[in-house]
Amino acid sequence: MNFIKRSNIIQFLLFLLVLNSCVKEKKTDVIELKDAELPKDSLPKMKPLINETPKLTAEYLVITKNYIDSFYMKNWPNNSMNGSLLVAKNGQIIYEKYEGFANFRDKTPITSSTSIHIASVSKVLTATAILKLINVEKIGLDDKVTNYLEEFPYPEVTIRMLLSHRSGMRSYAYFTDRDKNVWDQHKTLTNQDILTIMGTKDISLEQKTGTCFAYCNTNYAMLALIIEKVTKLSYREAMSQIIFKPLGMTHTFVLDFDKDKNNVAPSYKGNKVEIAIDYLDKVYGDKNIYSTPRDLLKFDRARYSPSFLEPALLKQVYVGYSNEHPGRKNYGLGIRMIDWESGKSFYFHNGWWHGFTSSYITLKDENVTIIALSNKFTRKTYSVRKLAPLFGDYPFKVEDE
Repeated sequence: MNFIKRSNIIQFLLFLLVLNSCVKEKKTDVIELKDAELPKDSLPKMKPLINETPKLTAEYLVITKNYIDSFYMKNWPNNSMNGSLLVAKNGQIIYEKYEGFANFRDKTPITSSTSIHIASVSKVLTATAILKLINVEKIGLDDKVTNYLEEFPYPEVTIRMLLSHRSGMRSYAYFTDRDKNVWDQHKTLTNQDILTIMGTKDISLEQKTGTCFAYCNTNYAMLALIIEKVTKLSYREAMSQIIFKPLGMTHTFVLDFDKDKNNVAPSYKGNKVEIAIDYLDKVYGDKNIYSTPRDLLKFDRARYSPSFLEPALLKQVYVGYSNEHPGRKNYGLGIRMIDWESGKSFYFHNGWWHGFTSSYITLKDENVTIIALSNKFTRKTYSVRKLAPLFGDYPFKVEDE
């Protein structure tokens, strides 16, 4: 009898073991839907790039970190940066430095969790959200903007032209600051205001649509409105759902101007004089994202995830669209590039708004990410590109600055 009882217990335990094994297998065997397979009413979401290899050796880390530290001390002697620098390879941080104050009034130090305005690096994130919506066929890359924004007065402009700065539109900062009949600078300008002004105030194009490249913030202000139209969410919430939350970018957000304009890190001139908020500070899409180097590293690596974009669309992101004049400088879909005769390409985006400066560099061939942010004006933020030759054949010279 005891033998039978022991036998039954053993069988029961074996049954539990098999059941537990099946449950574990079921949990890990999760099928992720591609963007094109998502239900029509759902939003695409960025997915982290995980398990990057190979892991960096201790020797490599020490040698590379020492080189970057020497570069840092040369460029920002006597603790003069007032910002942050991060360098990573294969998603693994090699070097990071946080220095100075987020707010000089109360001496709040800049740390790894200090969110700083990333200025025009915001365009890379706005473009990424648009590309994800194209990937799920909620937007067509060559759709006319008028398909989404009925007030938009330039019928030949397409989504691709907005992304690549070939619309021919004028900068909203220029057509709103010279004529009170166009805009009263005592009022804070919004994205919708820009669209309405262009549609009602006879704002002419600066050049014929599609004929040449001309970097223009208005393009990305319109892309933000298109994101809102397609997702039926505010730009702030759409960016959070598509990019920030899925990637765990916990210190990244679009500024809620009315609520938080006085609660975020201000910017300063080079002499530490605080720069006042002006009437252009509410416009988003081209700017107004706050982030940290660690969060931007998560974002950068996610753009290399196999699930990011379909191959045909991804290829178009890194095609140059500013080829009217011979030269190495070019612009893709939301990313700047330098193309050398050797075939080597360098992908990046810089930013500058008030005293904020930013540099985002992604070395595709070497899986390297370089990010620098500052809230005290300096052009030295952009000099971090000189770190690229440490990792690959990037022949920077003085004229590339």
